[in-house]
Amino acid sequence: MENTQVGVFLSYASGLGRALVDCRLYVPRSWIADPARCASAGIPEELEFATKPQLALQMIEAALDAGLRVGFVTADEAYGLDQFLRNRLQQRQVGYVLAVARNHRIQVTPHLRERVDVTAAHLSEQAWQRYSCGLGSKGNRWYDWAWVTICDDAPGCHSLLIRRASDGELAFYRCWTPQPQPLTTLVRVAGARWAVEETFQQGKGQVGLDHYQCRQWKAWYRFATLAMLALAMLAAVAVLSSQPADCLIALTVPEIRRLLNLLVLAKTPDIQLALHWAFWRRRHQATAMASHYKQ
Repeated sequence: MENTQVGVFLSYASGLGRALVDCRLYVPRSWIADPARCASAGIPEELEFATKPQLALQMIEAALDAGLRVGFVTADEAYGLDQFLRNRLQQRQVGYVLAVARNHRIQVTPHLRERVDVTAAHLSEQAWQRYSCGLGSKGNRWYDWAWVTICDDAPGCHSLLIRRASDGELAFYRCWTPQPQPLTTLVRVAGARWAVEETFQQGKGQVGLDHYQCRQWKAWYRFATLAMLALAMLAAVAVLSSQPADCLIALTVPEIRRLLNLLVLAKTPDIQLALHWAFWRRRHQATAMASHYKQ
């Protein structure tokens, strides 16, 4: 038998770094309707059913109320299709770039409402502009982008952002900002979802976020909180570390975790050997990065 818990996580990403900052355990409606089952798992009696978008909104609002400075929210289509989430972000004056499905309908003109994939099919080639949405493992991630205004009486700037990959595959994002923003800003935010996936990879690979065998409510939250705290500390150390020489990459979360294991946890650490291999890896990675980023 395997664990089948589903967690919803909130990740904070900036130009300096990124880390997981909150989480919620998703409890199915069938469990909420079974008090005996909830009691067996240690789930609080007062817990009410909440969808994944509702859990996400709870975390976003908690972060905002705690003083976390947020410019935009981005998420996949499971959250972008939730109108209440979008409306609440607008009320909190937080811009968003949320993915939506191709059958999502928008108000193109006051008298025309259509699916976003139909809107994309009507665009001429002149409507597309090529921009990078950020750096990836092999350099800039270039896509073609189209930008369509959405008719909406609510305050703010409503728009549809369409991304076209080199193979012609389309992705759609519903956007809102309190004030007008350039296309490049929305493209950058759309590309920030890649940072969220990278954070999950780091959480699983560096601090064992998925290496648990918890069967209880409190145990799951304790484990997830400790894993997120460890990842946040590693990310903070990476940000605070000094700038590297030209021949080295900056200290990364995996490298910091490796050094801590060798220098702190080992009974008799060989500091010189540990630093030697750390510099060797960073120099090797800098050479590989330069080769990948060549045009």
